[in-house]
Amino acid sequence: MAQEFSYEIVEEIAVLSKNNKGWQKELNLVSWNGRPPKFDLRDWAPDHEKMGKGLTLTNEEFEALQKAIENM
Repeated sequence: MAQEFSYEIVEEIAVLSKNNKGWQKELNLVSWNGRPPKFDLRDWAPDHEKMGKGLTLTNEEFEALQKAIENM
């Protein structure tokens, strides 16, 4: 059985895309289970009640990703 969890979108940073059902690929700062917020990239339903699989990054990981993109 899946373990329950909680989340709070602390800051909505960017919407990268939107599909025809209204789901959006978003970059947000999200606090999971009351922990400090992390950068989070995933698909969200229009009401933010449902979510797809995603990727969370610490500040250090996000900075490394930014540098990698800048160097492309």
